Amino acid sequence: MAASSPVCEGARFYQDWTQAAILGPTGRTIDEEKITRLFRVLPFVGSYKGCNFLFRVSDSRRAAVRVEPVIFMQLLISIVWESSMRLKNCLFAGCLSLLSLPALAETVNNLYQVREPVSGQTPDERTRATQAALETLVIRLTGDAKAAQGPGLAEVRKDPQQIISQYGYDAGPPESLQVDFDPASTERVLRQAGLSLWGSNRPVIMAWWLNDATDGSNLVGDGQASAEPLRRAARHRGLPLRLPLADLGEQGIGNAKTLDGNDVTPLKQASERYGSDAILAVHAQENGGQWQGKWHLWLGDKSEQGSASGASQAELADAVLLAVSQRLAPRFVVKPGASSSMALEVQGMNLERYAQLGRLLEPFGGRLKSVDADRVVFDVSGSPDQLRSQLSLAKLQEVPASELASAPVDAGQVPAVPGAAPVPAPAPAAQTLHFRW
Repeated sequence: MAASSPVCEGARFYQDWTQAAILGPTGRTIDEEKITRLFRVLPFVGSYKGCNFLFRVSDSRRAAVRVEPVIFMQLLISIVWESSMRLKNCLFAGCLSLLSLPALAETVNNLYQVREPVSGQTPDERTRATQAALETLVIRLTGDAKAAQGPGLAEVRKDPQQIISQYGYDAGPPESLQVDFDPASTERVLRQAGLSLWGSNRPVIMAWWLNDATDGSNLVGDGQASAEPLRRAARHRGLPLRLPLADLGEQGIGNAKTLDGNDVTPLKQASERYGSDAILAVHAQENGGQWQGKWHLWLGDKSEQGSASGASQAELADAVLLAVSQRLAPRFVVKPGASSSMALEVQGMNLERYAQLGRLLEPFGGRLKSVDADRVVFDVSGSPDQLRSQLSLAKLQEVPASELASAPVDAGQVPAVPGAAPVPAPAPAAQTLHFRW
């Protein structure tokens, strides 16, 4: 039987709810559960006049409902997040303005889909490629090259099919086995093995990649054929990657002297037009049929560097981005037992920032606790350093301790009275981090 359209379903729900006096004239207040159902069945037009949501009931009728401020923000964040994950099916034109967020950090699509090259379609080759895909996925999600071989994953190594939803072959080139892992089953198995996971919201890397081959030097540009091995390696390692246009001006910047140096300023200035979080500089050289590469990575005020090699440009690209992934992951992945409950206060909020912050806090189980004008408080679980790294992707700034020290005394604090018995100190509150846009 053909599925009903959202508009038809919405009309039926609207008629039923009108008869039940659940949804009526503009301004009627309904609870969170009912408005969540509305978002699933009625086309969403937008929001207006504070905490009101507007829905399209028919071509000529609109219906508006009102909710409490805290519920409004919770719903807005969850709806924008769900819409971004299910864009083709449930995103309507009225949501687009909510999703036009700054290009800071990026949700990696197909994080649980892995392609591994194969030399044929025999059962033995499929088994080998499936094992390789499992190892690739575990490294993607943990940043730990040894995690896949740990004792906690012994059972899934014997039978990877328990976390695989489907697989198929891609003619390529190169010919490969595409394995789609089930996210829920995979996360459950990895957490049961005591592993912590790196979420899908990851820093965008701007790559300045110079190839020195026997036929000359070339800065890899976005539209060049030499960009494909880099893009394939980035997908393989679960990293959002951008490349420059490599126009004449950028060719002058992306030279060996700049890429081999430790001064990121020229590359940082040239990268501003592309909206990235991290800068990767790679100088790759061909020598005797082998490729050697030196790389530098800058993210925030920290830098990393290293070297890699491969039999081809594709192998070198994969080796470099594997190393980059392993250096980045510890900043965003917390080891088991290192998490604690915290409160996060953020100042300077608006609607776009609510949605962006909700995505950033998803790996921390962020729950909105209070809203006061442009100030919000979330309950989160993680480590302070991990949370700081995640928030830096959106360029949030931590409020200096000196400013917090000069804040007004909490109204709940009672001053001491001479001669009175000492008042017992209150139980220590959960740690609170203070940030602002």
